[in-house]
Amino acid sequence: MKKFPPPLLTRYGLVLALVLLVPSLAYADDIAATVVQLDLKRHVVGYLAVAITVMAYAIAMTEDLHQMSKAKPMVLGSALIWFAIFMYYSSEYGTAKHVAVVFQSNLTAYAELFLFITVSMTFLNTMTERGIFDALRIVLANRQYSYRQLFWITGVLAFVLSLVISSLTVGLLMGYIILAIGKDDAKFVGLAGLNAVVAANAGGTMSPLGGISTFFVWQQNMLHFTQFFALTVPCIVNFLVPAIIMHFSVTKGTPRFSKEQPLLKRGSKRVIFIFVLTFSITILSNVFFDMPAIAGMMLGLALLQFFAYFLTKTEKLSHFSLPDSQETLDSQKGFDVFKCIAGVDWDTLLFFYGAMMIVGALNFLGYLDAMAQYLFTEINATLANIMIGLASSSIDNGTLMFAVLNMHPKLPIGQWLLLTLTLGVGGSLLAIGSAPALHVLGLMKGVMKEGEGYTFTLHLRWMPAILLGFFASIGVLFLMNGGQF
Repeated sequence: MKKFPPPLLTRYGLVLALVLLVPSLAYADDIAATVVQLDLKRHVVGYLAVAITVMAYAIAMTEDLHQMSKAKPMVLGSALIWFAIFMYYSSEYGTAKHVAVVFQSNLTAYAELFLFITVSMTFLNTMTERGIFDALRIVLANRQYSYRQLFWITGVLAFVLSLVISSLTVGLLMGYIILAIGKDDAKFVGLAGLNAVVAANAGGTMSPLGGISTFFVWQQNMLHFTQFFALTVPCIVNFLVPAIIMHFSVTKGTPRFSKEQPLLKRGSKRVIFIFVLTFSITILSNVFFDMPAIAGMMLGLALLQFFAYFLTKTEKLSHFSLPDSQETLDSQKGFDVFKCIAGVDWDTLLFFYGAMMIVGALNFLGYLDAMAQYLFTEINATLANIMIGLASSSIDNGTLMFAVLNMHPKLPIGQWLLLTLTLGVGGSLLAIGSAPALHVLGLMKGVMKEGEGYTFTLHLRWMPAILLGFFASIGVLFLMNGGQF
């Protein structure tokens, strides 16, 4: 009898395991409905869960002080809480299989977010590797724009790019460009960095492809893709109000650069085409066929993988013209798409795993139902949504949105639009309130002098202007969509 080699046997075994597992996940929600769920809000397990949650978030939010990755406390905290729940149910009922179904349903929700962000960041890393963003930096430098023009150009770019790229990634990209073109003027770097953060959060709010909180709303079908268009003008207002106020404080001069020749690597334009095609397919398939967003994203990743394979295999064929230098020779080479995948922000991905699993545990313990009763019944829904938005200035908006969705509040379309808006742009109020801000803060270390450029203090100084934009955007939303509340 012919034997399969061990690696092949392992591979077939994995496929078989997945085939057996997927059907069980498909019925996760139905089985979860039959779970014998206890109210443990006033039990030692519930108190322990709350204590661990507070400690995990406190450690994660003070990452700059102790230099510990924010993912570590969140992943550990989620594991400890679920261990406590499983141990309690096992001791009380002799089994916790029904709890495992709830755990798996939360894990499934995270899996879609994980893949979505991974594909989005892979495209960004690929475009960076092909020299697309470096070429953008050189073009901006060669045009000899003034500091005030660069302030608006980088802000508008951040707003537009965050419509299709995760806002946290846009923050990192624009921070790099701002530092490269204006590091000789600390005032410009600080104001342009702050402007890019506000713009990235505002742009990411009006598109389900650009923000974690908006993606959750779209994923759970609370808002259809076309309904996000109602947030366009409010988000533009949110960006413009503080930007106009900051404009008059930006340096009037013009930075001087030596002329450079941008060099795009082979296939860079086709990578951009695949990127645009991927998001077009993702949006259209969802709008017309109700297909989950991740299906279109994975199709785009497959196309990118095949294109990377094509570039690598045709390296020698591309040398029909003699290269002038080692730089032009390197620009003809292909790329390894798996290196681009490895370069995604794993710290952020693991942070969201911990955050979503903690929220799922608190929901299972009964805390979110109690909170929903207070927020959306005892308090006016509009006031509650504004308060939640203000809370996102210090608590991750993706986590807050996932928590609200787990509360299952019955809200009209207008209130979902309001919640999406306030949670998305509320993170701009403080430097610790959004991923783009944290990324730009991290970029400043080691490049700018202590206390110069974009800092927590600078952000706090301009918070009144950002807060004015926050309430102005809410006012515009009510004026344009008053009948939906």
